[in-house]
Amino acid sequence: MNWLDLIGWIGSALLVWSLLQARILRLRALNLVGCLVLIGYNYAIHVWPMVGLNVVLAVINVWYLRGMLRTRHDEQTYQVVEVGVDDQFLAHTLRVHAADIARFNPGFRWDSPAGRRSAFLVVKADEVVGVVLLHAEADGIAQIDLDYVTQRFRDFTPGEFVYRRSSLFTDRGFRRVVSPPEMRSPYYHRLGFRPEGDTYVLDLPAAPRA
Repeated sequence: MNWLDLIGWIGSALLVWSLLQARILRLRALNLVGCLVLIGYNYAIHVWPMVGLNVVLAVINVWYLRGMLRTRHDEQTYQVVEVGVDDQFLAHTLRVHAADIARFNPGFRWDSPAGRRSAFLVVKADEVVGVVLLHAEADGIAQIDLDYVTQRFRDFTPGEFVYRRSSLFTDRGFRRVVSPPEMRSPYYHRLGFRPEGDTYVLDLPAAPRA
């Protein structure tokens, strides 16, 4: 096998690998790289139909990647919906994703908090892409019990929209938000939280007086 054939195999492997990705952003990015490699390979061996095919696929990937990145932090794309803690759809969502939730939030126990509880779903159109559950502790602390993003949208951290809207917390009398202590791959440092021990803390502005 010469080096040119090796490049062709690498490009093909990238395309196959991209289709195995559950995260849509990663799928598009890997697929684009594979297409670019195969454009170079097929150009070198003068297989013009395959050059044309991969050029078209690369343009499609760029189009979708541009749209994904443009709306990644767009509040018009993701909506935060508060639901009751006994909501049956919330319970269904937690059951469906139980194994994945346990993987990234091994300490999650929704039946343990004794304080006041709140539940939020982050949705894109009619699809649930994230769940944030919390309970109230003393001194105006909102303790996050679960901050979960479905696998397809994990590159987009849609849970950030819950924390952007500080009124969701201040209207309930909270002065501070504390992240789950055992959460894996936390992203809170990008949202203005500060590290404190094995958690992250967000200090909230004081609620305006009537």
